Amino acid sequence: MGAAPPPQGPFGAAPPTQGPFGGAAHPPQGPFGAAPPSQGPFGAAPPPFRPPPSALPQPQSPTGNTMPPPTYVRPPPVQSQPQPVQGYYPGGPNPQFPPVRPSFQQPMQNMAPPPMGPHSSYSNQPAYPTTGPPMGTLQSLVEDFQSLSVSSAPGSLDPGVDVNGLPRPLYGDEEPAKVLEAFPLNCHPRYFRLTTHTIPASQSLVSRWHLPLGAVVHPLAEAPDGEEVPVVNFGSAGVIRCRRCRTYINPYATFADAGRKWRCNLCTLLNDVPGEYFCALDASGRRFDADQRPELSKGTVEFVAPTEYMVRPPMPPSYFFLIDVSVSAVRSGLLEVVAKTIKSCLDDLLGFPRTQIGFLTFDSTLHFHNFKSSLSQPQMMVVADLDDVFLPLPDDLLVNLVDSRPVVESFLDNLPNMFQDNVNVESALGPALKAAFMVMGQIGGKLLVFQSTLPSLGIGRLRLRGDDVRAYGTDKEHILRIPEDPFYKQMAAEFTKNQIAVDIFSLSDKYCDIASLGSLAKYTGGQVYHYPSFQATTHGEKLKHELSRDLTRETAWESVMRIRCGKGVRFTTYHGHFMLRSTDLLALPAVDSDKAFAMQLSLEETLMTTQTVYFQVALLYTSSSGERRIRVHTAAAPVVTDLGEMYRQADTGAIVSVLARTAVENSLSDKLDSVRQQLQLKLVKSLKEYRNLYVVQHRIGGRLIYPESLRYLPLYILALCKSLAVRGGYADVSLDERCAAGFSMMILPARRLLNFIYPSLYRLDEEPDMIDGALKRLPLTLQCLDTAGLYLLDDGFTFLVWLGRMLQPELMNDILGVSLSNFPDLSKIQLRECDNNHSRNFMAVLRALRERDSSCYQLPRVVRQGEQPREGFLLLSNLVEDQMAGTSSYMDWILQIHRQTQSS
Repeated sequence: MGAAPPPQGPFGAAPPTQGPFGGAAHPPQGPFGAAPPSQGPFGAAPPPFRPPPSALPQPQSPTGNTMPPPTYVRPPPVQSQPQPVQGYYPGGPNPQFPPVRPSFQQPMQNMAPPPMGPHSSYSNQPAYPTTGPPMGTLQSLVEDFQSLSVSSAPGSLDPGVDVNGLPRPLYGDEEPAKVLEAFPLNCHPRYFRLTTHTIPASQSLVSRWHLPLGAVVHPLAEAPDGEEVPVVNFGSAGVIRCRRCRTYINPYATFADAGRKWRCNLCTLLNDVPGEYFCALDASGRRFDADQRPELSKGTVEFVAPTEYMVRPPMPPSYFFLIDVSVSAVRSGLLEVVAKTIKSCLDDLLGFPRTQIGFLTFDSTLHFHNFKSSLSQPQMMVVADLDDVFLPLPDDLLVNLVDSRPVVESFLDNLPNMFQDNVNVESALGPALKAAFMVMGQIGGKLLVFQSTLPSLGIGRLRLRGDDVRAYGTDKEHILRIPEDPFYKQMAAEFTKNQIAVDIFSLSDKYCDIASLGSLAKYTGGQVYHYPSFQATTHGEKLKHELSRDLTRETAWESVMRIRCGKGVRFTTYHGHFMLRSTDLLALPAVDSDKAFAMQLSLEETLMTTQTVYFQVALLYTSSSGERRIRVHTAAAPVVTDLGEMYRQADTGAIVSVLARTAVENSLSDKLDSVRQQLQLKLVKSLKEYRNLYVVQHRIGGRLIYPESLRYLPLYILALCKSLAVRGGYADVSLDERCAAGFSMMILPARRLLNFIYPSLYRLDEEPDMIDGALKRLPLTLQCLDTAGLYLLDDGFTFLVWLGRMLQPELMNDILGVSLSNFPDLSKIQLRECDNNHSRNFMAVLRALRERDSSCYQLPRVVRQGEQPREGFLLLSNLVEDQMAGTSSYMDWILQIHRQTQSS
């Protein structure tokens, strides 16, 4: 037969002696000027690898041997019945992996496995290949059915499986835009997205789905580029609603009787059309003015609410600040940062000229401040009786900002000095909260609490319980993560009833019981900000930015939200920060564009009788200008009888959002180990069910198969199991940090949540490799770290700058602004833009990443390779694809999942 031809890559043979462009590769010119032939613009590194469209080197095994491509099965065009076709698995040589770099040929030195916290012990470093992963050209991932050839022997891989070819979400969250193609009248998915954009037709399908059946709602998300939310005022006609189910008129409503009646798409009731709203119909039964009416042509619209939607006159935006002035707050510089930031935001506070403002400071006593407009300076009144709190002044504690602006500014100017000699170590937070409620109760608004000391006096005092190593692994473990004192939840209920939202700023260098304090934010629609070991010199910029955004972002006041569903389905469980006023009404004293909610769906009927199910989210709120508004999002989803279709329309971002929230909630009543096992079990059951759809008919054998729509789900669940809120146990991460991460995960929109559990990793010491105008992300594995490289890890809350041991000293000094030999403690480094190109370009990258999402300020932290323990708990614990502290690597995780899906 003759000699066999040489093995070819998936896109053809790559010339054995040529560079990626068909000849000798030449280094590019970097943004910092011409680089020597062997150097990138930031230092020593080969040029970025850019494969040609028609040739790709063979994928290499860790030993350097050429491997055949993995098996890939292409799906059929309809009915999700797979037709096996031998070909190239799209995850193959991963197009987002960095090129093989000569400097990585040597094993990494002094790289310890990642401890999960500053107090953990280290295990032996896992072995890593000494060659970098290959790259490949991006191939479209549009098929429904995918597979990996996995050997049936436990712990072994088929030679065709390359760890570098496993799917990785290097483009972040992918909004399910295809939904709008099928249902163009739907609201945009960033407002409302289902975990699968189909509704099962029967309870039996629900029981076989195994993954969450629900939705993620982001009611005030920023509108997509080029779009605005239209505002509709019905005037004398009043808001058009179904008289039975109270659904708002929307694009899916139909008209009958020559336009005199309209049929509700949720409950099918035929309603009368008011005379002022009448319009004739065309031959197809559509109103002639439908395209001119946003409520009939747009999935998202905002209605101006008439007076019957008000139980009181619209409240003015009100801000009341509760500030800890104990010795720890004074010494950390908290008072100065808070005072200067609030003063700088006075012109931008919402609701001018109706804005209300007030302050209360506290340590072991309560300090009330009189801001009467006729005063030249504020008057301070001290209440020492913590058991019977009273207001020393009935008025002028919460004042109109315009009228009392000079007095307020005088107070903010003097605040840092007023308590500079204070040596009081106590905190009467509980009595201070009761006093704040007495001040704000008649108006409502936003209460911002700045706490730097564990509450120690009066009602609501907490004990220093911290972590108890004896509790982990027992039935009492979860008690550490739940509020110790019911006072804070009871106060939250009172705040919510009076339209007061609470934001907690925890700024302590010691344990401050976030689990208890966070209840105030959880049940009032607020937010928890945590700054461990706060020092103004280090964390001041982060606090300034996040406080400024909190004060100036557009806010919906005294809100309630309800989600209506079509016949046969209903939402039964809700996740997020709110108070559930009835079975389906969420009370939100304040809500903004940074907060999202998740909910789970159930079928009310054994067998669905409709072909389409409709959903409508309605948020009734008061705008900062004093207008009562109703923001409405409407969406439709088809009812299906095919489980395969449910998998094909699955939305990984929405699924992970629901799973993350349920995991956090389950950790409050169960062991962390059990929470992680539950996540794994859901994944295994879903993939096993999917496998059973095809295994016999198509002789799948030992392959692990999964739907294309869920190709990233195994990695995201692995990352979720290694996240701050869910991972490990005692000494893995501080209790306050774990609880703060949990509170954050409960409100994050899908895109930010996915980036939090699977952070973005970039290499910055060479010419930036841009994809669609954005930096190219790298997989979260030690393999991607070059000892001569400069890397940036961004989880949406923190920037971590990692300096390779062999990074050019000149570049390192330019970036840091100091010589490392003269400044050995990198934990105290504050990155500032210096007068050199390296620094300017580096800081430009940080600014660009921050501008991409301004909801949080990523504070840079610098760590050098081999610097322990900081490198372990700052960087290596975020490399979620690697084995660490008893957890699986990505490949081991896939093998484990595969074995479990094959078991009976």
